[in-house]
Amino acid sequence: MAFDFDLIKKHYEQLPAKIAETKKLLGRPLTLTEKILYAHLWDKFPANAYERGKSYVDFAPDRVAMQDATAQMALLQFMQAGRAKVAVPSTVHCDHLIQARDNSEVDLKRAVTESKEVYDFLASVSDKYGIGFWKPGAGIIHQVVLENYAFPGGMMIGTDSHTVNAGGLGMVAIGVGGADACDVMAGLPWELKFPKLIGIKLTGKLSGWTAPKDVILKVAGILTVKGGTGAIVEYFGEGAVAMSCTGKGTICNMGAEIGATTSTFGYDDSMSRYLRGTNRADIADAADAVREHLTGDAEVYANPEQYFDQVIEINLSELEPHLNGPFTPDLATPISKMKEEAEKNGWPTKVEVGLIGSCTNSSYEDISRSVSIAKQVAEKSLKTKAEFTITPGSEQVRFTIERDGFLDTFDKIGAKVFSNACGPCIGMWDRMGADKQEKNTIVHSFNRNFAKRADGNPNTYAFVASPELVTALAIAGDLTFNPLTDTLTNEKGEQVKLDEPSGFELPPRGFAVDDAGYQAPAEDGSKVNVAVDPNSSRLQLLAPFPKWEGTDLKGLKLLIKAKGKCTTDHISMAGPWLKFRGHLDNISNNMLIGAVNYFNDKTDSIKSQLTGEYGPVPATQRAYKAQGIGTVVVGDENYGEGSSREHAAMEPRFLGVRAVLVKSFARIHETNLKKQGMLALTFADKEDYNKIQEDDTIDILGLTSFAPGVPLTLVFHHADGSSDTIQANHTYNEQQIEWFKEGAALNIIRKQFGAA
Repeated sequence: MAFDFDLIKKHYEQLPAKIAETKKLLGRPLTLTEKILYAHLWDKFPANAYERGKSYVDFAPDRVAMQDATAQMALLQFMQAGRAKVAVPSTVHCDHLIQARDNSEVDLKRAVTESKEVYDFLASVSDKYGIGFWKPGAGIIHQVVLENYAFPGGMMIGTDSHTVNAGGLGMVAIGVGGADACDVMAGLPWELKFPKLIGIKLTGKLSGWTAPKDVILKVAGILTVKGGTGAIVEYFGEGAVAMSCTGKGTICNMGAEIGATTSTFGYDDSMSRYLRGTNRADIADAADAVREHLTGDAEVYANPEQYFDQVIEINLSELEPHLNGPFTPDLATPISKMKEEAEKNGWPTKVEVGLIGSCTNSSYEDISRSVSIAKQVAEKSLKTKAEFTITPGSEQVRFTIERDGFLDTFDKIGAKVFSNACGPCIGMWDRMGADKQEKNTIVHSFNRNFAKRADGNPNTYAFVASPELVTALAIAGDLTFNPLTDTLTNEKGEQVKLDEPSGFELPPRGFAVDDAGYQAPAEDGSKVNVAVDPNSSRLQLLAPFPKWEGTDLKGLKLLIKAKGKCTTDHISMAGPWLKFRGHLDNISNNMLIGAVNYFNDKTDSIKSQLTGEYGPVPATQRAYKAQGIGTVVVGDENYGEGSSREHAAMEPRFLGVRAVLVKSFARIHETNLKKQGMLALTFADKEDYNKIQEDDTIDILGLTSFAPGVPLTLVFHHADGSSDTIQANHTYNEQQIEWFKEGAALNIIRKQFGAA
């Protein structure tokens, strides 16, 4: 029987009545998204329908998922809440701290030794508070969730932006910061602004070299990295139904790259097959019984313009394989145009490494289609020109593809198999020669390709594609190779063409695994001791952030005016910094070191108003903190896009930054700032960004009457004695204003549970 089946069964039993009540309230047919959201309201139904993009709503998610890098801070916060056990089913997955270097076996052993302290902490805190624990090597959080926990019509939050992967099984699964996870685990409602709805109609059917990955690569090109902000994307149509469940997961996974709150698909036969294939026939049977409530109403899909805020239609029969990049996941290029674009932009065309797998593309189907290309190397007397790596998504997938001979095929083309973990996708790749920072190109089936993301080299041009296209490009060693039309010269001097990929939706012999890597929590966790060494460099117990002092904030200094793209990778880098994710003081030494300073176009080099000298951002901020001087960070558009990591909000808060003022925010980061008691503000007039000068002293006025919908006034005092007064907008509601006043949302939780 599946995990938490009683919870799922109860949800399905109550679903018809909740859907009927929702239809009565809205007075019309419903999208799938609306069905799931209204079925998960925290309290009773409202008197009037919620307004998309405006109404703040309290929800009751079914479960919480955390990966090891973010779980540390989430659980350190949860330990302060005063609860004996988590209120909803929750899991921890150890996937982020395993560095890819040699091979799966060696890399895993090294990680278990190097991160023993962190793994022991996560295992013990999970044991104590009733949390399921997935050991290092068990797999990547999103693949493990899809295989074990995701269910149609459910709602889940997770402390990773790619939590949205579970939309492939018909969930509304949303990436959040650890403070949000802490709320839900503590039994409190989870707040979200009711999203707008984007409908994407898929007609036709995928065939040949085109894969589900190409759907989201195309969508990213249409909507850009912020086009989905504040919206849930719902896919439907004959093309959606014809696609595999894991293919749907791939599309939802990379929906994080368009800023979408999440993406989802309606329940269909592919999901039923996947549930049964992963030993969850009981859930499939229960879902089949309420199938009509687990997809959008027929009237909605027949006339989508009447029900969605935006509708996009894509004909899968005409869709071409895409490569997205470099340096941003929304620069979409059809494979037929790559030669032209590469020449025009001066992109290096020699492919140095091809990497497949990750949480985005590591299903059995993905690997089987890649194998169908890889086996042609021997069959057609070819030689692989680029390095090639595989990152399996779970031990269950790895074990099964080894049993079925896929790993042998990859081995014959010189491929390297990394651990069942995130690895290169998140910068945990010790790539030989990356320190030389040479200009080069890699292709991968991951989701993100920001500068330095994979190997730390700012001159690595990373392109995102489907696993089968990555395999073909690695064999060719050429970014401009189009397998649909081009030939390769084999070892005999012959011109040969690669056959189209083929594969299996699910393993013909079923999945198999010896040890999936799951560890159940103790029945009674009261006797479990969670020890944190006060001298540890990896873990540090948290102290509550101080309350607001009750006055306007005056005499603040400009810390940095960030220029251009500033993601959570720029604000709090991953890679080698992951080892400090449980130690707020130590990891704060990476605060904003990747942000470009507007005034000198350099990273990690800002002017101190205390000394007049340029120096690293964290050290400069620590000097301000030591003098009791607060600061302001200024940013550009879509500030904080990318990963959900709340460290990007906690580090500035910990070091004394009081406000972040930007042109626009990415959703998760804005919420994370609010949760930590920070001021997250946007320019009322974006042109005011240009008024801010390097030596500015700043006053924030209006806080004593801080209220929803009322802008704040900021005064920028310039070094020459002049000043500029501007208006700053915010999206705080009454509850979020209380978070600011109390110093953090967690401080309110502590009060509710009587924690000291």
